[in-house]
Amino acid sequence: MYTYTPSGVCSRRIDVELDGDVIESVQFTGGCDGNLKAISKLVAGKPVDEVVALLEGNTCGRRLTSCADQLTRALREAQAARA
Repeated sequence: MYTYTPSGVCSRRIDVELDGDVIESVQFTGGCDGNLKAISKLVAGKPVDEVVALLEGNTCGRRLTSCADQLTRALREAQAARA
């Protein structure tokens, strides 16, 4: 399990579990509960590269990032930590 501390968003923590380059599970702490639970379900079982291509750069309101964008950063860091 890799724990990432997001920046510039409402969520306070993202826990990522990878199986190779496939996302096994994602859990957000804080933030928009229903939306983040849905994102977690939608990305489970998907390759990291596919999810990053879809969500990287996504913004939230006037913020330059979003919980989805922060997830892409967490996924890349989790990959790097395993290498």
